[in-house]
Amino acid sequence: MKGYNWIAMVLLAACSITAHGQKHHKKTITQDTTIVSEFADSLRMLHSKLNGELEAGLYANNDDGRLYRLFAPLTFYHSVARQKLDINDSVCDNTNREIDMALLNIYLNRPDLVVNSDKRLSRTGTIRQDLDKPVKQKVNLVEKTTQIPDEPQVMPEGLVIRKPNFWTFSGDNYLQFLQNYVSGNWYKGGESNYSMVGSIVLQANYNNKRKLKFENKLELKLGFQTSRGDTVHKFKTNNDLIRYTGKLGIQARDKWYYTLQLLAYTQFTQGLKSNDKNVYSDFMSPFNLNLGLGMDYAVQTKNNKLKGNVNLSFLSFNFRYVDRDNLTGKYGIIGNHNTLEDFGSQLTVDITWQVAQQVKWRTRLYGYTTYHRAEVEWENTINLAVSKFISANIFLYPRFDDNREKDRKLGYFQFKEYCSLGFSYSF
Repeated sequence: MKGYNWIAMVLLAACSITAHGQKHHKKTITQDTTIVSEFADSLRMLHSKLNGELEAGLYANNDDGRLYRLFAPLTFYHSVARQKLDINDSVCDNTNREIDMALLNIYLNRPDLVVNSDKRLSRTGTIRQDLDKPVKQKVNLVEKTTQIPDEPQVMPEGLVIRKPNFWTFSGDNYLQFLQNYVSGNWYKGGESNYSMVGSIVLQANYNNKRKLKFENKLELKLGFQTSRGDTVHKFKTNNDLIRYTGKLGIQARDKWYYTLQLLAYTQFTQGLKSNDKNVYSDFMSPFNLNLGLGMDYAVQTKNNKLKGNVNLSFLSFNFRYVDRDNLTGKYGIIGNHNTLEDFGSQLTVDITWQVAQQVKWRTRLYGYTTYHRAEVEWENTINLAVSKFISANIFLYPRFDDNREKDRKLGYFQFKEYCSLGFSYSF
């Protein structure tokens, strides 16, 4: 019971403290008695704690930090002997004086209980005295971020879910004029003429971004011209077209699609020549329908300046109908009927190139062959934008058709060209 032995020594020291306190002046007797009483109470609490009888909170009101030297492992403090040998008693606190006297009594009577010394404690380090001061950390900010403002939490009244729209619509329209005046006495001759051409191109395309697309394009063009040299007709057409192009595609890989393409075209009114009463073409004379099965490649650059598609139909069915009986032979129909059916292959290239901010080039190349006859058309429209609503067009249209009568100069080739200036509108 080593713990109880040093407790007994502490009690001995307490008795010594009492005897020493009686030698002081009467004025300090009351104070010394109080100190000894509190010290005795502390010893009783320690005894109860060692026996496990101390309940929580029993000694909370009797704690005194200055008594730690009596209850901690016994340590030899040089200050105790220094204070005792000092002529002038510099210890003003009676509690500290009595604790020093108790420790000194133990040092003299039971030095075997001392387990530590001042020097040994100093080697392990001292208690920090700056813990009561705030510790300031030096932080270098690499980048200062802006504070995110607190957003008020607003509860939505209702959630609206809209079905995505996979349809896109666009259009390109223009109405342009051309005027040429030549006086009757012009030294080189010639004649005055006036012309007008209008065009409407409408597109409605469906693409669900899941391997299915459906494209529709309707082109309507009609132009008239007058000339003093034509004594038979007041005006006649110089541009006449009704054309529909429809494509249904299923994606094969990346920009390649398995495609079914339908192409149908005819014209609005009669096709005439100057000072000639014959009619060379008319509405539904001819009417051409081409149905092709093949592949389609979508052309589109990163900056969207060049876009369009290339369609190659390996198997294509062509149907031609001529309503006027006197024109059937002119369009390759033999016999007393008005239709022509054949099979072949066809190629369609339709591309738009934004050459510059004010210059746009649209090109369409169409070719169909039955391997006995061939028909090739190459339409080129160069659009020069003067302003938002005013533009000029240059139209170049070479054509090859070996199913027609061969010309002495051009053979099976044909060519058409015009320039115009007027109003335009796109959306």
